[in-house]
Parts: sequence; C-alpha cells; structure tokens
Amino acid sequence: MIDARMAKLADVLIGYSTAMKEGEKILIEAIDIPHEMTCELVRRARAAGAHPLVTLKANRVQRALMKDATEPQFELMADVEALRMSNVQAYIGMRGSSNIAELSDVATDKHKIYQNTVWKRVHQQIRVPKTRWVVLRWPHPSMAQQAGMSTEGFEDFYFQVCTMDYARMAKAMQPLKERTQKADRVHIKGPGTDLRFSIKGINAIACDGKLNIPDGEVFSCPVKTSVNGHVSFNARTLYQGVVHDGVRLEFSEGKCVKATSTNTEHLNAVLDTDEGARYIGEFAIGFHPHITRPMLDILFDEKIAGSFHFTPGQAYEEANNGNKSAVHWDMVCIQTPECGGGEIWFDDELIRKDGLFVVDDLKGLNPDRLK
Repeated sequence: MIDARMAKLADVLIGYSTAMKEGEKILIEAIDIPHEMTCELVRRARAAGAHPLVTLKANRVQRALMKDATEPQFELMADVEALRMSNVQAYIGMRGSSNIAELSDVATDKHKIYQNTVWKRVHQQIRVPKTRWVVLRWPHPSMAQQAGMSTEGFEDFYFQVCTMDYARMAKAMQPLKERTQKADRVHIKGPGTDLRFSIKGINAIACDGKLNIPDGEVFSCPVKTSVNGHVSFNARTLYQGVVHDGVRLEFSEGKCVKATSTNTEHLNAVLDTDEGARYIGEFAIGFHPHITRPMLDILFDEKIAGSFHFTPGQAYEEANNGNKSAVHWDMVCIQTPECGGGEIWFDDELIRKDGLFVVDDLKGLNPDRLK
C-alpha cells in the first residue's frame, strides 16, 4: 500500500513542479530510491496524460563506472543520456544513497572528465535550459544521521519540507525578486565575512518549487569582476564526495585568490578545474521556514532560513554574468543569531539582519509569516 506522503509528494512533483500536460514526455531518473516512489511518479505522470521514461541508477554502480573510466567512455555515456534528455519536455531527478561519500575515492581528474562530458552536455546544455526540471533527495537513514535526527523523525520533517504550499511561497518572494532585480551594490557582513559586489543588470530568479524540492531562495549573480573581500561559510559542504568545514574564500576583482578549509588541498584542486572555477556564478538568499539547520545536503542547506549562498563556478543562463566552468559549488553561510549573525545590505539599505528581513515588504518571508 502506497504511503500517503509519497502520493502527496508525487502530486507536487508532477502537478506543480513540472506541471505535466497531455502528450508531454518526462524523464524520471531514480537513483537509489524505493521502487514504490518511482512507480507512483509513473502513475501520476500517466494520470496527467504524460508519457514517462524511467532511468534507474545506483551510486555504487556509478562509482564503478567512474573509477577507471576513460574519456571515450564518458563521451559514450553523454551520447546516450543526451539523446534521452533531448526527447523529453520535463525531468525529475530523485536520489537517495546509504553512503554520501560513495564517490569520494574517485580521482579528481575522473570527476573533471565527467563534468566536462556527461554533466556539461546532458545537464548544462540540455536539461537546465531546455526542460522543466526538478531535483531532490530521498529520505534515507544516512540522511537522517547527517541531520542528527531519528529516521522516523527525519522522514516526517522531509515530507513537511518538500510538500509545503509552494504556490503561497511564490507570492511572498516576489518583493525580494523585485528588489534584487533593481539592486546594484551588495554588502554582506558577519563573523569572518566582509564581502562587496555588484549585481547591476543581472537577472533575479525566484525559486518556488519549480526546479528544486525543497525550495525557497531568490538568486542572482555578481558582475564577474566586482567581487572583493572575504567570506567564511559556517555550514559544512560536500563536493565530489569530500566533506569540507570552515571554508574561507578571499576575492580580488572577482577572482578567488585564496581558499582554505579543513581540506584545503582538495578545495583548491576543484577551484583549479578551469579558469571560471575561481569566479562566482551565483549569489542567493535562502528562506525556507522549516529548514533551520544544516544537514550536509545542499538541496536543503542552501534554502536554510536566514542563510545566503555564494557559488564558485558556472553561472545559470537565467542570471548570467558570463562565467563558464565545469564547477558549480554552492557554499552556505547562516546568519541567524545562533550562528553568529550578520547583515545583508542592498545599495546602502539594510534588508536583513541576523537572519530576519527588516524592511516591511520583505517581512512576509520571515519564518513566523511563511510557515
């Protein structure tokens, strides 16, 4: 018997996030998730009159593929997956794994080849710009452990977060989108952080459950050479299966000139992937009211109420500063009082202090109003 929470989540993904219509095609990529959820997505897609296509994957198999792969093998994978992706109007990517570090012993050069072939050709060039897509994690016990919660408690939290009223959130975030769209100078201050940059002329995107689940952010992008100062991130971050804590970046004229963390060597290896990896491709403000602490999963952590994230690497086409890279690494700083506080200023006006919006038109995004 299907869990009612699965059915509700499938309704959100098919009916709201991808908004499937009669005759459209959707690719469901299921990575280490229960077949029951995949089957429910198929049923809901068919009920909407859509034609579902399913790809089943597992991270242990992905590790085996990547560990000793050659570039021709990755190109073959990209050929097959690009054909599949180019034949659908929508995409759901749902992943769950018992081991978040499954790919940690795959060499950096293999990750780089994968990013420059499969990721670039399939996801950056087709999925992101040409489909209606949404990606999310599945609540596995290892994910509960990351969050410091019981399995049952985490499942309840997960479904509450992922099935909230995103249409209501969409209305509340419009004033922040408009302010971000009009802003020029941004100044972010906090413990270990004094960062200045411009977002003048760069688009602003309100993320309301149409691309990521969970959702709850407005993002833009710095003018490529405008970033100056330093930023310290207080949420742990996972990239290529490697965990980093205490990431600190220093910038001069847009370029990251110094980077340190608990794994400085790996951090700099990623930032040296290509020329664009040391420039910023995204700046975003997070405000999901039910996500209040990090759990080492970026789809959740970048939406934490009272947070912002800053992203070395590739810029999105929708909010583009021209930066290109195989890397896109969201790094999160939480500015609530419990995490040290902080301020965000737009054009010399304080808009958020210690994680709460302080101007009237944005107060609807504070947790007490958005829940």
